Amino acid sequence: MCGISGSYGFGVDAEGIARRMNSALAHRGPDGEGLFTDGQTSLAHRRLAIIDREHGAQPMTTADGRYTIVYNGETYNYLELRAELEGLGRTFRTDSDTEVLLQAHAEWGTAAYDRFNGMFAFAIHDAQTGTVTVARDHFGIKPLYYWIDETAADGPQVLFGSEIRALLAAQRFEAAPDDRAVYRYLKYRVQDDDAQTFFRGVRRLMPGQVLEISAAGTSITPFTSLQEELREIAARPSRPYSAEVVDEYRERFHEAVRLRLQSEVPVGTSLSGGLDSSAVAAVIARHLREQPQDESFSAVGARQNTFSAVFPDSSNDEERYVDALLEENTGQITSHKIHPQPETFLEDVRDFVRTQEEPIISTGPYAQYAVMREASEHVTVLLDGQGADEMMAGYNPYFYVYLRQLRRQKRFKELASEVVGSRDILRKLARTKYSGRTSVPIEALLNSGFVAEHSSEKITSVQDDLKERLLEDTFRSSLPSLLRYEDKNTMRFSIEGRVPFVDKELLKFLFSLDESAIIHDGWNKRILRESMDGILPDAISKRRNKIGFTTPEGEWFRTIAPELMEIFASESFASRPYFDAPSVVALFEDYIAHPGNHGTMMFWRLLNVELWMRTFFDDPENSSRSLGDEAAADERAALATAGETAAADEPGTTAAVGTGTAADPASGSAAADSEHPKSDYVANPDKQLDLVSDADRHTWRRLPLQTELVARGDDLPALVRERVERFAASLPADVVPDGSPWYFVISEKIIAITQGRSWFTWEITPRPAAKVLSRFVTRTPAGIGLGDPTTMELAIKEVGLPRVVAASAAGAAGKIIGKKGLFYEVVGANVRAIDGPTPYSAFPSNVSAKLPPKDPDAVSASLSAAIRGADIPAALRDSFVGTVVMDANDIGRNVLGSDVSVPHERLEATFADNPLGQGRQRTPLAILVDLGAASQR
Repeated sequence: MCGISGSYGFGVDAEGIARRMNSALAHRGPDGEGLFTDGQTSLAHRRLAIIDREHGAQPMTTADGRYTIVYNGETYNYLELRAELEGLGRTFRTDSDTEVLLQAHAEWGTAAYDRFNGMFAFAIHDAQTGTVTVARDHFGIKPLYYWIDETAADGPQVLFGSEIRALLAAQRFEAAPDDRAVYRYLKYRVQDDDAQTFFRGVRRLMPGQVLEISAAGTSITPFTSLQEELREIAARPSRPYSAEVVDEYRERFHEAVRLRLQSEVPVGTSLSGGLDSSAVAAVIARHLREQPQDESFSAVGARQNTFSAVFPDSSNDEERYVDALLEENTGQITSHKIHPQPETFLEDVRDFVRTQEEPIISTGPYAQYAVMREASEHVTVLLDGQGADEMMAGYNPYFYVYLRQLRRQKRFKELASEVVGSRDILRKLARTKYSGRTSVPIEALLNSGFVAEHSSEKITSVQDDLKERLLEDTFRSSLPSLLRYEDKNTMRFSIEGRVPFVDKELLKFLFSLDESAIIHDGWNKRILRESMDGILPDAISKRRNKIGFTTPEGEWFRTIAPELMEIFASESFASRPYFDAPSVVALFEDYIAHPGNHGTMMFWRLLNVELWMRTFFDDPENSSRSLGDEAAADERAALATAGETAAADEPGTTAAVGTGTAADPASGSAAADSEHPKSDYVANPDKQLDLVSDADRHTWRRLPLQTELVARGDDLPALVRERVERFAASLPADVVPDGSPWYFVISEKIIAITQGRSWFTWEITPRPAAKVLSRFVTRTPAGIGLGDPTTMELAIKEVGLPRVVAASAAGAAGKIIGKKGLFYEVVGANVRAIDGPTPYSAFPSNVSAKLPPKDPDAVSASLSAAIRGADIPAALRDSFVGTVVMDANDIGRNVLGSDVSVPHERLEATFADNPLGQGRQRTPLAILVDLGAASQR
């Protein structure tokens, strides 16, 4: 395994670019380096010597000088290919697989690539045509990134390399985040599922693709039809499951492991204690025991070295399974166990983020990172169990997919059997879904503009075809990100990772079998489990509790919560265009107080994006440096001094978080106010200042007023008096014409907050009845109403469960007879005015639920008295009519109370277009001016 890079189209700058790119990949190849330049092309290579260590140096050129290759990976069937090429008259100067690939390309061109069985990314320069061909293996085990500028005057300019840092080191474009990738990661947790990386303009060559570069331009095409071939295999009559099938799978898997032991340097095994890695380790141990003289296993040594991360006393510790395998193979294995700690994670996290280059799903891959650091002290090649889950339905949701498939195919007898066999799995999935943990939509924690820009993004997956779903997850949705973690973590410590399960011939065999080889009677990975009978301890082969190679993230986050809070509360976090920082801080404070109410994966994604931004965009000079111990020390020092100023101390933020109650629904932090100030005398964006009312044909002027942050117990009359005085102090002429009657309008939300009738959603624990009833309520686009369990719980508390149930029955009956509104007629106006979390509103309305205000008529009278006592011009005071409490949104409006005699319907009509806005305008107050009949204007 190595690091490769190259460029095309940069002329005299090619060599300098190649040197910078190669330097950035030094950690991938400590055993040698090489450069090649020819015309518009440069190729660079860092070598980690595994096979033919003396003669496999790169770049490597054919004897005739035409073709030159830089290559990263291993091709396991290279000896067979070499023999075939020799039969065709090809001669070889080395024993390396590199030369086999080079000669295969010279003989067969790109048609050769589909014949390679292994992991590879390479670039080949053709001196005769001046072209460069870049390819990536069938599964994308080895990475390859590229950047293309097709607008250059003299033909395309192209950069490519094993890591993104190499492209950044070329210094030919400015690094910038790709907002779409960031959104899809934060919203849907996806990464590596398409060609676009998290860096704008930087793309990944997808599995099985070829990038061809010439002066005429670039093209990307597939060199394989593996996925189509697998679909064709799956569509044929399947091979029945039998003992012979199990034996054949065992032999094929054994061969896949044997091929991946080809090495001239020590080979070890990553052992998590799970079925997959244990199977790899057990096959090797058994072979060493039964055939100790087999040269094909010589790189393992007399005793196999295994490497495990264990977490004693943690809920996800797998040490007992590791020990079961060790006990079964006493004398065959030397075990190396590490004990990652949260404090060590904090020390490593910046280097870990730099290593991965792009955000990742959780802290789980850190366990692998820590294992690779230990393994690098003992071996150079490490086998791992990646890929088995995606190829043999290792994750619990696959059971649902299979059950749906059986239902679609009307295979009801098998469906019943699978439901019975998997009932414990289904119960576990149900418990997870209805765990009682607070569900806060990620949109509530994100900048509303960022969310709106990407709201059209959707993620779909195959729901009722097991093999098609396995294909999807193997080539797009799941395995690609795991392979990225594997490659980055291994190469960070100059180790080659190999994955025996990710073998195209093994996968073809699996797809030729009936689905019962994969899932049967509630057991997944059936064929692997049964093929390991007598090889693996039953404690492992018959495990039901999948944990995975991960960390005890929840326990760690509780331990290091103060340090994580510093990051969330930092000025840099608040300045990003992605986050709603006050909401994140508020939710994380509740996590600290009530960790059982929240998961940690959403927090990790927010944290990961912030640390990624700091690493690659706040510190661009260091982002392209090679990884290493000195670099890691610098990163830890940078992390220790970063983000010391906390946004939690800003005015407004502390009020909302510190009291544990929701604050002004239209207010953000003080910093946000200063970023988006609004004049009192103009409309909100995309709204009109004046409206001709359909109710009275008068022209009404609506002047939205931004507010400060408010909290429970605030003196609302004093706040209103001061705000009206500020409005009047700079009032331009004719904005409120002399003698025109005007009203003060206030959102019911701001009153509810000051009255203590607003709560963060995580402070409300919905009862089962609330969860059930909320499912029968249609959620509006803005999330308003009782379609959320938190608001349904408030409704039950406000009027009682019997009344809500009766109203639900009336609503159901109304649907049958075609009469709308019966639910609210029965349940009452107070419930109608309950507001739930609205993701597009300002903090904390995006994460809170509110009851309607108490006695809104009395509140109106008190606010009117405050306004009449304000220091405003006498003419303005004399034309003031009174106060209106308005519940308005983009769907409707409702006057909840007032101290004026004007009919409610007339006042509601003045807010027909919701001039206060549904987003984060922070304008819950308005001056409403009656300009008279429209014909008079």
